[in-house]
Amino acid sequence: MAETNTNTIVAEPRELSGKGGARTTRRAGRVPAVIYGNKQDPVLISVDPRALHRELCKPAFFTRMFDLKVKGETHRVLAREMQLDPVTDTPIHVDFLRVSAETQIHVAVPVRFENEELSPGLKRGGVLNIVRHEIEVICAAGKIPSVLVIDLTGLEIGDSAHINMVDLPEGVQPAIADRDFTIASVAAPTVVREEAAEEQAALAAAELEEEEAEAVEGEVEGEEAEAPAEAEEAPEETTKS
Repeated sequence: MAETNTNTIVAEPRELSGKGGARTTRRAGRVPAVIYGNKQDPVLISVDPRALHRELCKPAFFTRMFDLKVKGETHRVLAREMQLDPVTDTPIHVDFLRVSAETQIHVAVPVRFENEELSPGLKRGGVLNIVRHEIEVICAAGKIPSVLVIDLTGLEIGDSAHINMVDLPEGVQPAIADRDFTIASVAAPTVVREEAAEEQAALAAAELEEEEAEAVEGEVEGEEAEAPAEAEEAPEETTKS
């Protein structure tokens, strides 16, 4: 299991704080950010949006450690929160947490499923029902795994993959430690068949209703066609009397 690599981002200090300072930084074409934690004073910085975008395009942005270089000083950090523009969906502010390799951190690690072709249940038409796309773990910042691999080899229809089946790296523990929770299961494709059957039944019912409606409409039209003749005969009966 590969550990998180440390990446370097060059940042610049910024003097103005608050919303006004952040807007000024964005107008200058940079993304405002802050470094905090480890019982040290916060450091206001700004980063190049292109450099930030390159890191965001890589997997596991929030589980990779970064070396933020600010005027010759290096800060080892993890990205903890990022605000996005509601219209453009681009970053408008980032919070970085100071860490050391030994800092214990609570983090969500993405899950990757492998060997689907070796699952008899999936080969027989079963459906992989994913319960968790991420798993919360507690570990040292220097040992955050970039991904947790779930091996589907041998899973039959009805089988499940639980946390105790995951080969966690040394020093990494699930945040939920009191139960063997489910990550995914191989479900029978009955749901698909039931949906198809329901659609067919609904279509058949609709066709039957349409046929019955046409039959009733034909009967009504026949009754309406005879009604004028009865109406025409009425005056004659009235005249004879």
